[in-house]
Amino acid sequence: MNTKKTSQAVASKAAKNLKDQNSSKIQKSLAASAMAQSGTSKQTGKEIEAQASKVLQSEKYSEKTKELAASVLSQSNKGR
Repeated sequence: MNTKKTSQAVASKAAKNLKDQNSSKIQKSLAASAMAQSGTSKQTGKEIEAQASKVLQSEKYSEKTKELAASVLSQSNKGR
């Protein structure tokens, strides 16, 4: 089990991302996952984990998107 939680700084960025009309669908998805793990022991689900992994491996995503992806992956189930 992974006990990491979204930091306050990342949670703040994620909240702003969710409110931003210009955020992409993937950014909002990653932000929602990061927010769900803020202050809880919830872990990243398999599907969002796979999306986050693809984001980090691709050059087409912004640093903002990659930061959210990294946070989400750091909270994934280490057994997978």
